[in-house]
Amino acid sequence: MNRSPLFIVVLVVLLALCTGTSRGDEDAAIDKLIKKLPPPEKLVKPIRRAVQANDPAIGDPLVTEIAAAAAVNNLERCLNLSRKLTQHYPQSPGAQILRGFFAIDAKQYAEAGAAFHSAIGTQPKASLAYFGLALVEGRQDHYGAAIPQLQHAATIEPDAGVVYYALSDCYLHTGQKQQAVEAGKKATALEAKNPYFWIQLARAEKSLGHGDATLQAMVHGAEAAPDSGDLFAAIGFSYINLDRVPQAVPPLRRAAQLLPHDFLVQAQLGFCLQATGQIDNGIGYLRKGASLNPNYGPVWEHLGLAYQKKGNHREAISAFERATQLMPNSPRPWQHLADEYRLVGRAADAERAAGHAQQVGGASARIAKRKS
Repeated sequence: MNRSPLFIVVLVVLLALCTGTSRGDEDAAIDKLIKKLPPPEKLVKPIRRAVQANDPAIGDPLVTEIAAAAAVNNLERCLNLSRKLTQHYPQSPGAQILRGFFAIDAKQYAEAGAAFHSAIGTQPKASLAYFGLALVEGRQDHYGAAIPQLQHAATIEPDAGVVYYALSDCYLHTGQKQQAVEAGKKATALEAKNPYFWIQLARAEKSLGHGDATLQAMVHGAEAAPDSGDLFAAIGFSYINLDRVPQAVPPLRRAAQLLPHDFLVQAQLGFCLQATGQIDNGIGYLRKGASLNPNYGPVWEHLGLAYQKKGNHREAISAFERATQLMPNSPRPWQHLADEYRLVGRAADAERAAGHAQQVGGASARIAKRKS
């Protein structure tokens, strides 16, 4: 479908308005991914017929000037030029829509709302204007007020997945979790190749505690974005959290290729490999994870376990000692260290480490009991 110059300017504007959005454990990494979604205006391209071919402002030289200013992110100039454009063409819905989105960027929400309403007054089926009104509300955290505007946009553009993407986000913000899932499913049904829509669905499913459905949505997202290391990492971490370690290996292998300097990916792949019997391969990834972040305690514990399985007691002791230094309040590394000390005949050290394991284990249990 051919796009008018004014429509292209709208898309440039929306892209310019987008804002960018320490990994800890696996859960934190998963949460980070499914929360790191682009604002709805970044995905507005599927909305069609926002600017009609007969829009009176299409041929004005100001449109070219606005496009040039938007290309260099001079949004203040864009707003001023779009104001002039609406003065020249007050009946142009496209010009009003442009002014509305630039006004949003300047946080001039009253002006933006007025511009979008003017566009609707001239062209009642200007779906992008309703989308803009929803964005005005959403930027002010008025998610409930944004929902009717998005619903109206959906009646005009029922095949625009981005509208349902935004609806899903608004439903989540207002606590309507099941509606968020349904809108997310609608978005992915319309645009199955958009990974952001799958991640939004995963976010909605996770809000309901649907672990398998969350994972399945992320798997579909990875199929749509085969070069997203973060997405493959989150899938692998999810399998680990579901205690399905063998299934974590393939996505973590892909993530390790795409994110060679991510210590958590390398470390967790190493853990999964050693846990599934691929000990030498696992040690290689664990050592790489440890080199990338020497202060990440779990990688040393897992490295110690791998060496323990190979019978390399000296290396196992060294790794477990490092783990206890980094995680002094975790009982497991102390107990592993005690076991290794016994195997090499260091009875006094083994007794001391076992006592420490018992001490910190009891303290952890008391803390957990108080929290419960």
